[in-house]
Order: sequence, then structure tokens, then C-alpha cells
Amino acid sequence: MPQLSLHTPIGDLTVSEEDGAIVALDWGWGRDQTETALLVRARAQLHAYFDCELTAFDLPVAPAGTPYRRAVWRALQTIPYGATRTYGQLAALAGGSARSVGQANGANPIPIIIPCHRVLASNGLGGYSGGDGSDTKRYLLDLETGSHLFTQLAPA
Repeated sequence: MPQLSLHTPIGDLTVSEEDGAIVALDWGWGRDQTETALLVRARAQLHAYFDCELTAFDLPVAPAGTPYRRAVWRALQTIPYGATRTYGQLAALAGGSARSVGQANGANPIPIIIPCHRVLASNGLGGYSGGDGSDTKRYLLDLETGSHLFTQLAPA
């Protein structure tokens, strides 16, 4: 499977492609590096995102998962840049419960591009399974809002 890595403010990321679609975004530097047209485009869009020059990814994605998880991931892609939804609000769109949405978010194989970081718990930030967990989620939300609102929510 072709993959390409990049340096970002939240650490090294590796994007993987299969059959002409992005199938994974993982933390860390991949062992093999292949510059396909799609992976170069994905790398450029991720750099633009972290430079606050891109608010919507334009990449074909094909995350592997159950039909329910894929429905949740499609619903995630409707959350606008800089906006958030609660797990309950997302459950109203995709079906299931806030808990099942949280489980689908945690299994998202293409974070950032499929923006699971935009989903909050009803009582605060909620968890995040990528990078440095909640600190990474705060960073991504702050990047998108241009503020330090979510960083201020961090426990002392």
C-alpha cells in the first residue's frame, strides 16, 4: 500500500492510499515512502490545513469499517471547519447513541481529513485517540477557530 509521510505541528503523520483513495492517516513516520499523485496532493492539503490556508479537504476517502461506522464518518464530514457538534448531535444524524458515535470516532482511520476532532462531549472536550490525545484535539480545534478557547479548557 503506497504511503507518504510529512512533518506537522502535531507530529509526523503518514497518509496511505489504496485503489485511488485515502484509506488511513496514522501518527508516526512510515517505513516506505511512495509519491503517488494522490498522496502528494494529500500531503499538500495537510500542509495547507496546518498553515490555516485550507478549510475543506478535497480528497477521495475510503475508510474501512462497518456500515454504521461509515455512516458516522460521513456525518463527521458535514461538520464545517471551525465548528463543533456533540456526540449526541452526531448520533441524531447518523443513528445510534452518543456512546456508539464515540466508539466510531475512536476507530476513524483517517483523522483530521475526516474531522473526528470536531466532536465534543456534552460536558466538555471529550476524548481523542490520535497523537497526544486531548492535547492534540485542543490544538486542532484552536487551529480551526483561530483562538485558544479549547486550550483554556485544559485542566490546570
